Amino acid sequence: MTGLNASLGGRLDAMHLARPVELSGRVTRHDGHLLACDGFPVSVGAVCAIETDTGTPALAEIIGFDSGQNLMSLYDINARVRLGARVTLQDEGTDIQVGPEVLGRVIDALGRPLDNRPLPSMADHWPLNGKEVNPLARNPVATPLDVGVRVINSCLTVGRGQRLCIIAGSGVGKSVLLSMMSRFTEADIVVVGLIGERGREVGSFVDMVMTPETRGKTVIVAVPADRSPLLRIRGAERATSIAEYFRDQGKNVLLIMDSLTRVAHARREIGLALGEQPTSKGYPPSVISMIPRLIERSGTGVSGAGSITSFYTVLADGDDTNDPVVDAARAILDGHIVLSREQAQQGIYPAVDIPASISRVADDISSDEHTAAARQFRRLVSIYLENRDLVMMGGYVQGQDSDLDVALQIWPQLVDHIMQPAAQKADFDNSRQSLLTMMGAGGR
Repeated sequence: MTGLNASLGGRLDAMHLARPVELSGRVTRHDGHLLACDGFPVSVGAVCAIETDTGTPALAEIIGFDSGQNLMSLYDINARVRLGARVTLQDEGTDIQVGPEVLGRVIDALGRPLDNRPLPSMADHWPLNGKEVNPLARNPVATPLDVGVRVINSCLTVGRGQRLCIIAGSGVGKSVLLSMMSRFTEADIVVVGLIGERGREVGSFVDMVMTPETRGKTVIVAVPADRSPLLRIRGAERATSIAEYFRDQGKNVLLIMDSLTRVAHARREIGLALGEQPTSKGYPPSVISMIPRLIERSGTGVSGAGSITSFYTVLADGDDTNDPVVDAARAILDGHIVLSREQAQQGIYPAVDIPASISRVADDISSDEHTAAARQFRRLVSIYLENRDLVMMGGYVQGQDSDLDVALQIWPQLVDHIMQPAAQKADFDNSRQSLLTMMGAGGR
């Protein structure tokens, strides 16, 4: 009798694992942005297959409900969908497949390979929206992370598990800086989310980052600008989920999201299509609430886990650093790096604006000597930039300000410390020692 009960129990469990019936409906409305179909029980985020004229089903994602109907948006905006087309639930959209096999690969928002190589089967799964972590259980940010860029290592020291944004306009060297960090960092795993970038730039970035030395620890999730807004959002979530998975394996992960602004733009498209009222500069409330949810998934893990050190690029349209996305990101992150157009025009790359940038954990993870030298470097750069026009016009007489005199004297050394060729790596120890030597010799 016991064996019979065990057998019946096993069969009942198997029945519960399988979907009992195929859930389906018919398209009742298609207005170009949204599709509606007959209501069947499904959650927001689920993926459905829709019949098309070509015979190949089009994929769409459930984004809301209205008057008993399911509202969907197509992944392929060019799909030919007719009124009355059959809609079938394909995937609940809650988990993704992940594993070490994803390293060295370039995939899209749905996990499909973009590098013309078959993607191996992966046995592990991870929630697309992440796992909630008790903030009191997180490890503190206590150890520096070498990102391979001298000015960041020395003057804006980054900690393992820290979250920062890179604020930049177009054409100031953002992509080159990201590629340098991706190649030169000491992190165990590098996860790059290229969200909303031009197709040409995606290919160029992949060529720069996927070197024989780095391929084994790097994965790129690429969703070009011509893809649907839902895929751009899902791409950001997939990249973050992959980073969370490796953090859970005890790895120190570098997560680069380029860009958070284009993820926000995608969320804005969806929100406006659903009828949300825009608030600040056309952004509905769902955008402002999405940013902290996405960012808070990175950071340090619990005891025994690794960390996710994350860089989110934020595009300052027209070099406006007061954009709503910039404000929302800067308020929740542990620091920000501003790229200066003026420095880029002078040929100073990476064009890091030292006075305008800050790492909020640098003082906690650096020695007192290192902290003092970084502050002095920042002060000298700031003094020089504030008085440069006055000096150029001949309005300053040497000896009036001792700090300015020092800044004028060692300005070429300051610039040399900031500048770094894209193919050159600057490790943390050498970056720190270079700063200490310069400030010991020329600073006070």
